[in-house]
Amino acid sequence: MTQPVTLSTRDGVAIITVDNPPVNALSPGVPEGILTALETAERDASIRAIVLICAGRTFISGADIKELEQAARNPASGGPDLHPLLTRIEDCAKPVIMAIHGMALGGGLELAMAGHYRVAVADASLGAPEVNLGIIPGAEGTQRLPRLVGVAAAVDMCVSGRPIKAPQALQMGLIDRVIDGDLLSGAETFAREVAGLPVRKTRERNVSGSASENAAIFAAGRVQAGKICRNQTAPLAALEALEAATTLPFEQGCKKEREIVRRVLAGDQAKAMIHIFFAERAVARVPGIPKDTATYPIANVGIIGAGTMGGGIAMACANAGISVSLKETEQAALDRGLAAIRKNYESSVKKGRFSQAVMDQRMALIHPQLTYDGFNRADLIIEAVFESMPLKKQVFGEIDKIAKPDCVLASNTSTLDIDEIAAATSRPHMVIGLHFFSPAHVMRLVEIVRGKHPSNEVVATSLAVAKKLGKIGVVVGNCRGFVGNRMMLPYMREAQFLVEEGSTPEQVDKALTDFGMAMGIFAVDDMGGIDLAYRVKQEYAHLRKPGERVPLVLDKLYEMGRLGQKRGRGWYRYDEGRAPIPDPEVDALIEKTANEAGIARRTVTPQEIIERCVYIMINEGARILEEGHAQRAADIDVIYCTGYGFPGYRGGPMWYADTVGLKSVYARVQEFHKQYGHLWEPAPLLKKLAEEGRSFADWDQAKG
Repeated sequence: MTQPVTLSTRDGVAIITVDNPPVNALSPGVPEGILTALETAERDASIRAIVLICAGRTFISGADIKELEQAARNPASGGPDLHPLLTRIEDCAKPVIMAIHGMALGGGLELAMAGHYRVAVADASLGAPEVNLGIIPGAEGTQRLPRLVGVAAAVDMCVSGRPIKAPQALQMGLIDRVIDGDLLSGAETFAREVAGLPVRKTRERNVSGSASENAAIFAAGRVQAGKICRNQTAPLAALEALEAATTLPFEQGCKKEREIVRRVLAGDQAKAMIHIFFAERAVARVPGIPKDTATYPIANVGIIGAGTMGGGIAMACANAGISVSLKETEQAALDRGLAAIRKNYESSVKKGRFSQAVMDQRMALIHPQLTYDGFNRADLIIEAVFESMPLKKQVFGEIDKIAKPDCVLASNTSTLDIDEIAAATSRPHMVIGLHFFSPAHVMRLVEIVRGKHPSNEVVATSLAVAKKLGKIGVVVGNCRGFVGNRMMLPYMREAQFLVEEGSTPEQVDKALTDFGMAMGIFAVDDMGGIDLAYRVKQEYAHLRKPGERVPLVLDKLYEMGRLGQKRGRGWYRYDEGRAPIPDPEVDALIEKTANEAGIARRTVTPQEIIERCVYIMINEGARILEEGHAQRAADIDVIYCTGYGFPGYRGGPMWYADTVGLKSVYARVQEFHKQYGHLWEPAPLLKKLAEEGRSFADWDQAKG
């Protein structure tokens, strides 16, 4: 087995190379290898300086993820202890230069900050993203970072979790030189320049700023944390650790940091966010589809429909460098679609996300057209037309006649039967559902809907396409609404029942956003369109049991033309900024409708709102699992955290159920069942796991 750390020398410079693919994580053996190489180089009288560099595509990108998972299970451990290595690096009598390319994140940045100098190529990224996992920098990062970049910059990096590029890092004092050309050669040159100079120990630097200045920075940091990390504890814990750097000697500050690390690791939020971190990486493992399954090359994509979804998918493809043929039936619709794409790109240029040249390159990859010309060369054709089964079957019949035999045919349907769509072709084994989420160029989730017929190669290709587009593809079964929307429909239904019973749309949405949802359900309904919700309701009307309760107000909003944001009126009113404004007219309509239906109105508590809206999803999720339409409870969590705005710090609906305890969730579902009837009938799997004292995580583990 190849050693993960090697030592070589050249003209008085020792070169320590870390080679631990794929991302040079600080796995067991790597810290020990660095320490051994460092001590060997220090003893060698011919060595005047030491360079630490990494092989492959990146510098050390963080701690070993397996150790992170173990730390979440055993918070008292505080995770791996890098203190001896970091101290030994700083105490080395010869200058240690960290040579950075790719990413120096988390533990990688913390290791780099223990070096006496840091150099990096211009496109290298450096960051402290730990808050994205519900934790804080735990290897003395909160103590060294403010000593290098100042308190304000350290607060911003630790609270936001955003990485910075090397030129900015140079300006801030985090690195000492940006290297043009070969990194190793540049690092060696720099090493010879500083050889013989007194070493600079980061821990011995003073933290800048007076007590009052720093207090103001931390106060602003808490405001920042509240805005970008709503309800999360890790950003505030990071601020607490950074404050320790300004008030305590280094060693005491490190001790305080370790105490805080153990505390956040023991919390529900860290466990939930680490769960989602691993779950996002596990979704690509699909039972029955080997890792080495062949995939079709995708270089050209045809998209049918230039509306909101088709245009967004076209942008997602162009952003990934894929050529797109974008088809519409009428010139006016095509012009509207292109104008929307151009407007989105212009907005990104205006905000500095990329240059005009990049926009021009991406626009050039999108080829608008009114015919199927060139679709016979497409590797993937995605249908994104109106959500109508007859229309979709017509489109698939057309493309079946022109697409090449190895072209993957995909529908962006959000609810319709993919097998029925596939039946309109002569090649159902090449048909798959690719359910993008709006806006498709932004949202990370793609539900990959596998019906009865698609080949393993088509499923594997769909996963590869999602990855190429920078998205997370989750394979789901072909059932009504698939996974996400199947759980969404009872969620929306229960919210509407709650307003009929005495709440208001504003109160329901506030309870949900206070819980952590990105948007309240009524604001979501308005954004998607009341007409869409109405059509879905009508489409599934035949599935209702006689006498089954149905929401009453939605139909009236539809009849009044209150179709949501696009009309400026729905459950809320909207101004030019499209911010929802509570509308007394709607509140009066709800009350009048409830009274006419004989529904007794009462005060509804936020707790009941959360329980009825979230537990109904959990119950439906349990049915989906038992039916096999989701492979794992963790897959459902990924779908909801990446596609529906469920708070990542709660881990998704199924993980949240485990956190509450399935016995408690099941008991409440039983109460609602007695109170509200068969719509709340407990899912058999929820009942089984609750009575056995098990969790959805146990279910996943048992299934392997």
